[in-house]
Amino acid sequence: MRTTDTVEPIRLPAPAAPGLLRTWATDTVRGFMAYVLPPLVILALLLIVWQALGSRPGAALPAPSKVVQDTWELIAHPFYERGGNDVGIGWQLLASLRRVCYGYSLAVLAGVSLGVLVGQSTWALRGLDPLFQVLRTVPPLAWLPISLAGFRDGHPSAIFVIFITSIWPIIINTSIGIRNIPEDYRNVAKVIRLNGIEYFARIMLPAAAPFIFSGLRIGVGLSWLAIIAAEMLIGGVGIGFFIWDAWNSSRISDIILALVYVGLVGFALDRIVAFAGRRITRGTSAS
Repeated sequence: MRTTDTVEPIRLPAPAAPGLLRTWATDTVRGFMAYVLPPLVILALLLIVWQALGSRPGAALPAPSKVVQDTWELIAHPFYERGGNDVGIGWQLLASLRRVCYGYSLAVLAGVSLGVLVGQSTWALRGLDPLFQVLRTVPPLAWLPISLAGFRDGHPSAIFVIFITSIWPIIINTSIGIRNIPEDYRNVAKVIRLNGIEYFARIMLPAAAPFIFSGLRIGVGLSWLAIIAAEMLIGGVGIGFFIWDAWNSSRISDIILALVYVGLVGFALDRIVAFAGRRITRGTSAS
């Protein structure tokens, strides 16, 4: 007996509806006009003004075109190595970021822990908060001589300066977040009989997370500011030392290029912490 196999026809996916494509294109254009175009216009105007002022005879600062011309080797080859401290600007930035990573991570661990303690305990608030308010007003570089005397080495001293600079906003914002946990949350925790660890993980941290991440964003910005200033004094490898060395050698274009990189890296660090905050707090933290 002969059988005939039935062949299923191949079904191609239906093309996207023209209306959906038009909507996507419209949203893209609107997003570009609202968020990308304004800073581009302002940046272009600033560059035009800077070019005009820098091109005048006897101008104190070089024009943007002159900066690019003078620093093209640094831009094109950011990771060259010629021995010793003579390395590209990419390695200088990475060295600074490594110090920031160490110091900021320690500040996060200690700052959140102390913030929770101060927020939970009235006794700790009364005893520690005045001390924190005094210490946080000390300028970052004022800590550098003490850290150099204690550690007798520039690398851990710079990390300590980052730590002591960035920890205060983390402590203060965390403690405020803990103290502002709604009383209803505390009552629910008592009703369902959460132990200390469960209360910390399921009630305390989620409720205080927007405040905590506000402190973390301030702290990471202060960390980046502190390392640039500290590296100007401790020497070695780092973007702060690069700027100071360029000043001593009268390389103004190199300084301007370094400042551009410093600003971009600082902006990226802030965006990374803000993104993490939005993901963890489900969009309730400040953007």
